[in-house]
Amino acid sequence: MDTITVQEMAESIGTERISDWLTVTQDMIDKFAEATGDHQFIHVNPEMAAKTPFGGTIAHGFLSLSLMPVLSGMTDAPKVAGVKMGVNYGGNKTRFITPVRSGKRVRGRFKLLKFVERKPGVWEQVNEYTLEIEGEPKPALIAEWISLFYV
Repeated sequence: MDTITVQEMAESIGTERISDWLTVTQDMIDKFAEATGDHQFIHVNPEMAAKTPFGGTIAHGFLSLSLMPVLSGMTDAPKVAGVKMGVNYGGNKTRFITPVRSGKRVRGRFKLLKFVERKPGVWEQVNEYTLEIEGEPKPALIAEWISLFYV
């Protein structure tokens, strides 16, 4: 993995990185349901979910959103030199567009929209995160996500 300076990162606005494919399994969905307490049948009951317009179980929207770190780690994004810590700051917008069916493969598309120094040693990064579903014309979600990096 390459390393770049904060200034080089700031100069790379518009850069897009695409992750490898990841399969969203029923086991992953079930574990997310256990962790969050969201046991709605469309996520965890294949027989009942098969009778819905989805035709089977679907991943929780927040599961799809939470794949951001693992998918980001599957890109060729360079590491920023000197970063001591990075934290989620929040999102400007998130839209869930297409459900992710159990067994489907997804990948993340990350576009750097902003990278600026908020105060000495604290950098704000804004990425557009698009979760694509293999074989689907529309993405699962599009989010604008903010992270802070401490240098």
